[in-house]
Amino acid sequence: MIPIRNRKKTLEVTVDEMRRFAFSYVEKYAPSKQQLKTYLLKKYLKASIPNVKKKEVADLIDIVLLDLEKNKFINDKFYSNSKAKSMIQRGNSINKIRSYLIGKGIQDNFIKETIDKIHTENSDQDFFSAIKICKKKRIGPARAEDNRSLFYKKDISLLARNGFDFETSKKVMDINKDDFIKIIKLL
Repeated sequence: MIPIRNRKKTLEVTVDEMRRFAFSYVEKYAPSKQQLKTYLLKKYLKASIPNVKKKEVADLIDIVLLDLEKNKFINDKFYSNSKAKSMIQRGNSINKIRSYLIGKGIQDNFIKETIDKIHTENSDQDFFSAIKICKKKRIGPARAEDNRSLFYKKDISLLARNGFDFETSKKVMDINKDDFIKIIKLL
């Protein structure tokens, strides 16, 4: 007969285990601080650990996060800048980038720094991102000339759903095909 061990997890074992989970998650996904906190909370609230209160688990998670932040395994400023850069390359608007970062739990001061950095590098970034969307989705100036007027409202609404304001969308939609091709070659 195999003896059944009744191991009760102590807080020290829980912290070590939590660090291991955090390291593996950071290695795999490169998350923001809030994403990692949410992951660890879900992980430990799902697992019923006897004699450990939820408040203690939250405090332990905060300790682990501070340790990871101090050792520069997680950095919300770097996360904000890198996500914004990759989203710009895909043609996302500044409004969409801002809402994405807010959704990931990034602090307002990091978001503001990132948006200001985007504006200093290129003052009309939304215009060029909208051009990229037009090329990718084959809308607006990328359409055949005889179809442009038929799909004007649909194309404007698609740009609006991607976070572009009306002025930028209208500016992009009014470009003629030759200028659009020249701009695309520059991008």
